Amino acid sequence: MITNDAFLFGLLAIILGGIFYTASIKTPFWQKFYTYIPMVLMCYFVPSLINTFGLVDGENSKLYFVASRYLLPACLVMLTLSVDFKRIVALGPKALIMFLTGTVGVVIGGPIAILIFSVIDPSVVGGHGPESVWRAMTTVAGSWIGGGANQAAMKEVFQVSDRMFSIMVTVDILVAEVWMAALLIMAARHREIDRKNGADVGAIDDLRKNVEAFQKEHARIPMAKDLMIIFALGFGVMGLAHFGADNLSAMFKNIPGYETSNFSSQFFWLVVIATTAGLLLSFTPAKKLEGVGASSIGTIFIFILVATIGLKMDIMAIFEHLSMFLVGAVWMLVHVALLFIVRRIIKAPIFFLAVGSKANIGGAASAPVLAAAFHPSLAPVGVLLAVLGYILGTYAALFTGTLMEMVAPI
Repeated sequence: MITNDAFLFGLLAIILGGIFYTASIKTPFWQKFYTYIPMVLMCYFVPSLINTFGLVDGENSKLYFVASRYLLPACLVMLTLSVDFKRIVALGPKALIMFLTGTVGVVIGGPIAILIFSVIDPSVVGGHGPESVWRAMTTVAGSWIGGGANQAAMKEVFQVSDRMFSIMVTVDILVAEVWMAALLIMAARHREIDRKNGADVGAIDDLRKNVEAFQKEHARIPMAKDLMIIFALGFGVMGLAHFGADNLSAMFKNIPGYETSNFSSQFFWLVVIATTAGLLLSFTPAKKLEGVGASSIGTIFIFILVATIGLKMDIMAIFEHLSMFLVGAVWMLVHVALLFIVRRIIKAPIFFLAVGSKANIGGAASAPVLAAAFHPSLAPVGVLLAVLGYILGTYAALFTGTLMEMVAPI
């Protein structure tokens, strides 16, 4: 088993380089291969195989922590430098509608899953006290609507046992990442899907074209000075974001009623500060750094994050808790079905469905990854919705827990 993170990081770099290289080869085999299997999905799936076959211990590796705490804030700055904030606002209400639909899908999906399995096999969703399945499922609701802070808060509020909590963490990760893989496949075929649904993608195309036009207008061969300024801004803001996040989260932890909320989460403030700084910089001359590859560097960081997320997934763990996984799968299917129904009614682009879902299920660590799979300029949309998910997470998860308690078998 590989336990050296330096060696593992080098291995991930080779994997990413190999995928990018083969995706650029113009032979019929590779062109057809990446037509059916998106490059982003490969960057996520191949590292998951390394973990699944026991070559690495993904849970104890620090690479995801480094990527999510250091590279993610920096890349949020780099990806938002060239964004036209007015055009993001001009995307209209459909993005928000799909996000809220995703939240409702999680809220009602848990109780529906419990009701279904209460008929099929009540023992699957039964239990008493801290071992109750419905109590454990509240931690998944917290994670899927808000994030890690909400998940931990639900564990304390509903007094979930450590054993059930560890099982639900596994269910949470596996079900969410299987859905992530499906969304990445849809991202690769978004034009075809939107055309069949008659979705209006005009605002999204305008935003993408605006960024591409800005890139062409200011594009030039980058010098060492340009790259160093990009790194200075990206990692400088990252450092300031950590400083601000440490102080703000500590302040809220001392305020009664906020001890377990997202406002006491260091990661929440890290994302908020980094995103806000990037958007503010887009109104300054720093925006011209897009012409020397700011978003390209940010995209590289995104793909490193994708690989480290994949490194945490053990596909074989599905069979260790199959019944719980099936409950989680039914829960997710309710979320997905509701999203597709509403999308069809309002004719929303698949981008809004995908990002609205991941802003709930995944948050700021994966919503910008998925948005960037459509186009790097769209990553900030994922971040902004994910921040909204953090705010709603605690309240929605508490309500979901109340509903699940009402329908759980005695």
